[in-house]
Amino acid sequence: MFFKKIDKRIRIVLIIILILFISIVLRVFKIQVFDYNKLKKLADNLWSRDLEVAADRGKILDRNGNVLADNVTTTSLVLVPNQIKDKKTTSEKLAKILGISVKQMDKHVYKKTSIEKVHPEGRRLSFEIADKINSLELDGVYLVKESKRYYPYGNLLSNSLGYVGIDNQGLSGLELQYDDVLTGTSGAIKYFSDAKGNQLNLSDVYVEPVNGMNIQLTIDLKIQQSVERELSNIVDMFQPDMALALVMNPKTGEILAMGSRPDYDPNNYQNYSVESLNRNLPIFASYEPGSTFKIITTSAAVEEKVVDLEKDHFYDSGSVNVEGSVLKCWKAGGHGEQTFLQVLQNSCNQEF
Repeated sequence: MFFKKIDKRIRIVLIIILILFISIVLRVFKIQVFDYNKLKKLADNLWSRDLEVAADRGKILDRNGNVLADNVTTTSLVLVPNQIKDKKTTSEKLAKILGISVKQMDKHVYKKTSIEKVHPEGRRLSFEIADKINSLELDGVYLVKESKRYYPYGNLLSNSLGYVGIDNQGLSGLELQYDDVLTGTSGAIKYFSDAKGNQLNLSDVYVEPVNGMNIQLTIDLKIQQSVERELSNIVDMFQPDMALALVMNPKTGEILAMGSRPDYDPNNYQNYSVESLNRNLPIFASYEPGSTFKIITTSAAVEEKVVDLEKDHFYDSGSVNVEGSVLKCWKAGGHGEQTFLQVLQNSCNQEF
């Protein structure tokens, strides 16, 4: 009886051990097969660092493919502070080339971070300055490609195109409206370092950026240039507070040109007031058509032979009651007896 109890306990222990063993095997299988990619990515992030390579913003084109908003390639300065061996010398040399104080440069060089963008002093450097920095061959100092928005026609269509910020984000106009389409996906140069930030002797990995999508407008560059020229002539001649023009294809509704004054140069938008930047007058300064639309209703009535301009007569008493609302003529007492043509000429409100 005693030995039977011992044998039963042994079997229970063996079963428990077997269950634990199977659980461990299943757990290892799950980690190796199902969680492998996730865990590998987390592990890589511990020792890989990315130097961002900016994507080009999508271009904005006119109806014939002429580029209205383009990109130019620039260079920016990026530091990996833990890789900089002689911080004092590095700070002094970079400060001299960038034309800033050593104290300003120290804030970047001595910063406790894995990657430090030298902003704004090291953004969008000229090729001359970039070459000077590159020739120093300093440890932990990198130059990365950056894209800068460029508007080849300056002020042309500026109120509609809008402008972008220093990080190429749309801030106004079409640049803002279609920012998600125009913005690409940045790439990177991946390098590998230990926990202290020291670069490991492994090959860097280049991830190519994906440029943004182009958008094509109904605008015709030649017509737009004509509109811009005439608007400038009007401003020079009459000095108005504002001026605007819009050219539309009446058969399709396509906007062929649109411009207004004041305008601005989106390449240097920082030099303009908020009022100038955020007023696209053909859209912003909208009004009810009012009496000008009477031509449309009259044309439709004549086309459908509903009225005869010479034979049909109306009496203008000065006001008319329409479902409880009193519509008044602009002339007190009205115009009296009129033909329909005279109604149009006198712009009588109640007859329309």
